[in-house]
Amino acid sequence: MDYDALSDTLAALGEPEAAAEYHGALCGALCVLEPEKIDLLHLVESDRALPASVRPALERLRADTLAALTDEAMSFQPLLPDDSVALVPRATALASWCSGFLFGLASRRLDLERCSEEAREIVGDLTELTRAAVGDEADANIEEGAYAELVEYVRVGAQLVFMEMHPRPTLDPTDSQHLH
Repeated sequence: MDYDALSDTLAALGEPEAAAEYHGALCGALCVLEPEKIDLLHLVESDRALPASVRPALERLRADTLAALTDEAMSFQPLLPDDSVALVPRATALASWCSGFLFGLASRRLDLERCSEEAREIVGDLTELTRAAVGDEADANIEEGAYAELVEYVRVGAQLVFMEMHPRPTLDPTDSQHLH
């Protein structure tokens, strides 16, 4: 699912502008909760009746996002507006994504003191990025470059936080089995 498809899905709940924040919240929640324990509809504040197509779409998004976060090739991408969209709405969406991620992390009590210094720094940086904005008289090329760097930082940072919360078992080389 891409950003526009998620926007369309959330439009059925009356929240078409919440795609970036929703995906961020889902990613943050996946860091601290088992996937099946995430209430996909709780991540959206809506009092509308649930159309039949929404839950399966959100379940697919959860599965796809989890697969991307666990991908060793680091293929995870935050769902944000396409680069053809003006910079200001993209920067706003990035700030919303970061806000959602922090909301998702708060789904379960998280003791940041037990996290690595790198993870604490990433969470602190994402907190700062919730206030991201584009300057009034900024050079468009510089701002585009800065935005691309921030998106890459968020992409890698979110995946690193996820990997820290879900460490893979390491193989002990002294515990190898030999076939004779």
